[in-house]
Amino acid sequence: MSKEHLLIIGPPGSGKGTQAVRVASELGIVHLSTGDILREAVKNGTELGAKARGYMEKGALVPDELMLGLIGDELDRLGDSGWILDGFPRTMPQAEALDGMLDERRERIDRVILVDLDFEVIVKRITSRRVCPVCGAVYNLETLKPKVDGKCDKCGADLVIRPDDREETVRHRLDVYKEQTEPVIDFYRKKGNLVAVNGEGKIEEITAEIIRALK
Repeated sequence: MSKEHLLIIGPPGSGKGTQAVRVASELGIVHLSTGDILREAVKNGTELGAKARGYMEKGALVPDELMLGLIGDELDRLGDSGWILDGFPRTMPQAEALDGMLDERRERIDRVILVDLDFEVIVKRITSRRVCPVCGAVYNLETLKPKVDGKCDKCGADLVIRPDDREETVRHRLDVYKEQTEPVIDFYRKKGNLVAVNGEGKIEEITAEIIRALK
């Protein structure tokens, strides 16, 4: 079992969440999704979870300091286990604050995995998604077409495009990524611990490429 501390980063739609789960399983380390950490803390009513709930109920972003506290609590719980962090940091202040917190704990990020993908490929990938509003099944007009155009295979309902999957929304998210997260990639590249893999291709092939890059 690996004791490595990893980050995974990449644009929306790059498949980094899927890869984080697979890499964690391959290496025998823990997958830390900041979304899951946040939801779990809120559900369990921890002190930080209660504070986070207050922001979420107002529709506000959870402050970086609070998110770092939640991540720190999770690392305390894990002890000396290896982990891969998914969903944080997304901005330079977050990256610097995470480094500071890990320094205080005498820990560090061993490697940062960048799952990279051309923005036009991402736009096509995400805008091709269709979902069933009745049973929740997800399709993709490029890779997982329904048997009958516009109809759910499972329940026959009309498929819809989620607001988040519309082109203007996707392009806005990519603009935010370019502005806020690409400097984070440069930050880790300069530290010499960034490994980049191409996010285009079969899921299992990308996982294998990541594992090779980490060796």
